[in-house]
Amino acid sequence: MAAAAAGPGPGSGPGDSPEGPEEEAPERRRKAHGMLKLYYGLSEGEAAGRSAGPDPLDPTDLNGAHFDPEVYLDKLRRECPLAQLMDSETDMVRQIRALDSDMQTLVYENYNKFISATDTIRKMKNDFRKMEDEMDRLATNMAVITDFSARISATLQDRHERITKLAGVHALLRKLQFLFELPSRLTKCVELGAYGQAVRYQGRARAVLQQYQHLPSFRAIQDDCQVITARLAQQLRQRFREGGSGAPEQAECVELLLALGEPAEELCEEFLAHARGRLEEELRSLEAELGPSPPAPDVLEFTDRGGSGFVGGLCQVAAAYQELFAAQGPAGAEKLAAFARELGGRYFALVERRLAQEQGGGDNSLLVRALDRFHRRLRAPGALLAAAGLAEAATEIVERVARERLGHHLQGLRAAFLGCLTDVRQALAAPRLAGKEGPGLAELLANVASSILSHIKASLAAVHLFTAKEVSFSNKPYFRGEFCSQGVREGLIVGFIRSMCQTAQSFCDSPGEKGGATPPALLLLLSRLCLDYETATISYILTLTDEQFLVQDQSPVTPVSTLCAEARETARRLLTHYVKVQGLVISQMLRKSVETRDWLSTLEPRNVRAVMKRVVEDTTAIDVQVGLLYEEGVRKAQSSDSSKRTFSVYSSSRQQGRYAPSYTPSAPMDTNLLSNIQKLFSERIDVFSPVEFNKVSVLTGIIKISLKTLLECVRLRTFGRFGLQQVQVDCHFLQLYLWRFVADEELVHLLLDEVVASAALRCPDPVPMEPSVVEVICERG
Repeated sequence: MAAAAAGPGPGSGPGDSPEGPEEEAPERRRKAHGMLKLYYGLSEGEAAGRSAGPDPLDPTDLNGAHFDPEVYLDKLRRECPLAQLMDSETDMVRQIRALDSDMQTLVYENYNKFISATDTIRKMKNDFRKMEDEMDRLATNMAVITDFSARISATLQDRHERITKLAGVHALLRKLQFLFELPSRLTKCVELGAYGQAVRYQGRARAVLQQYQHLPSFRAIQDDCQVITARLAQQLRQRFREGGSGAPEQAECVELLLALGEPAEELCEEFLAHARGRLEEELRSLEAELGPSPPAPDVLEFTDRGGSGFVGGLCQVAAAYQELFAAQGPAGAEKLAAFARELGGRYFALVERRLAQEQGGGDNSLLVRALDRFHRRLRAPGALLAAAGLAEAATEIVERVARERLGHHLQGLRAAFLGCLTDVRQALAAPRLAGKEGPGLAELLANVASSILSHIKASLAAVHLFTAKEVSFSNKPYFRGEFCSQGVREGLIVGFIRSMCQTAQSFCDSPGEKGGATPPALLLLLSRLCLDYETATISYILTLTDEQFLVQDQSPVTPVSTLCAEARETARRLLTHYVKVQGLVISQMLRKSVETRDWLSTLEPRNVRAVMKRVVEDTTAIDVQVGLLYEEGVRKAQSSDSSKRTFSVYSSSRQQGRYAPSYTPSAPMDTNLLSNIQKLFSERIDVFSPVEFNKVSVLTGIIKISLKTLLECVRLRTFGRFGLQQVQVDCHFLQLYLWRFVADEELVHLLLDEVVASAALRCPDPVPMEPSVVEVICERG
């Protein structure tokens, strides 16, 4: 009980019963936390707020700030029985022990901190003792210094005033000595050529002499100085007018003359006049290099000379003028701008003349380097003389040259395309003249396509140099926008593709019955080339152009679909023209064979005419030629006896029964009526129908034109019996071979049927040949 009363510590209220182990652990942690708060110096109110108790002023609260042991013991004795008192004592002892254990643990855990704090406090005591001794000595020294300073000031007070007066007198005497020696100094400087030093002397003494000119002695000095200054100004003007020195020396002369009070307007005019003379000399030397007699230097060397000579001199003149005549204001600036604008225009004219000589060259690298240096050199005068517009004029020249180079490359692409066509013509003609087998159309097409594509890539690489990052003018708006979109894409690439299509279409307008001098194989090759461009090449070229030239311009450009449509239309026209040309070639043979033969007195046919064999041979050759470049195409289902079908139509008993009774003099009207009725029920044939991009469609068109020509020629002739039989044999021979070339064999049947029918209508004695005889003749032929 005494121990419980003597040691205040955490505990339970008087009516509390002993807690279980699970309730004691949180209580211990809470009390240890309170001890830490007390150790680190927290406020009592904060510590009390952490403690558990209903009333912070309760004297019986073990955790309260107002705990009273006597009151607490009295309360326990009054309210608790003996057993509870014993339990409270036991619990109190247990808590005290636990608190002691927590305190020991706290001390052990923070032992190093306590030791370090103790050492720090001990060192601070020693340091403060030393500091106090040093501060005492410092205070003593400061007192001694203050005493000495006061004694020295009192001793030297009178002497200081005298020294100050003497120093002022000495300075005045030196100034007077300088004034009296000024004429001789000026004379010596003029004799030695030290004009700058003489002007500085004059500047130092001018104000004093002006102020005291009413005194005779100073007046005499001023007069002497004025005479010497006049002679100095004369010598400076003479040196300036001679012009033998460079721009810096002349600028120094002008600066000294201005310091001597010479009129600025007059000096400004003279300065520009002398500068004009030097710069015009540079221009004359550049113009002499462009003369016809001496070989002109390369464009890079020319621009280097112009940049280092004329442009460098102009920069020096502009910088010196602005430094010397800044007081002239806007009028002086405009005078300098007009001066630079005039001479700069002459320099630009010379540069353009030299650049024009490079337009025929194929390499852009040297030209672009020259333009880059030309543009870089004019940055400095452009910044100094913004009103003259030199930088803008230089940029316009570069843009103009870039446009001209685009035009040059476009002409080069056109010439390369025409050269490829010339090579194709020669390749097609040479084997025929030499009697040898030449290169195939597929090989020629691949050569032309690769050659054109390589020329396009080379042109793109050449003009891409204008947009390289290291080029000074590549960041200009024109080269980031209009040059890429309208110049390269539209002007060069799209322009060349359209020019190529126009050139190819021009072959379709060739005069003459046989298409002029254009080989049909060339028409076929160009049609395939345009079709390949429509399929893939145009898209590839424009994609390559857009990747190399990042277009930042919003102006409209030609869509890929539009160019593809134009290329496809060109290919269609070329292929249609090829069909017409080849059809006309075969038609000419058929027409001459019909017109030059006497069909009334011809002999009984024993063979197929040679011209029909030639027609089949030429058709087969055309089939092979077209098959080299175009796919087969789609045919209708063919009958198993196509080779016999025509003959059975022309020479069957049913056909004989139709013709024989009608071809008598007594019934001509019935024959015409039967023919017209037959035409009403036959399918209409469009001879010049659109040609598709395949071999079958091409051959069908050629055969339709040829057989239609044969039909029209037959309608203009009159046939005897054997003439009709010869036509019957020829038509059957054509049917044996031509049906396999067309999309629909019925087309050949109908046309050849009309040929034989027309011959029969124009025959006074229409007696057809026996089918077996026709077959024998055709098989033998």
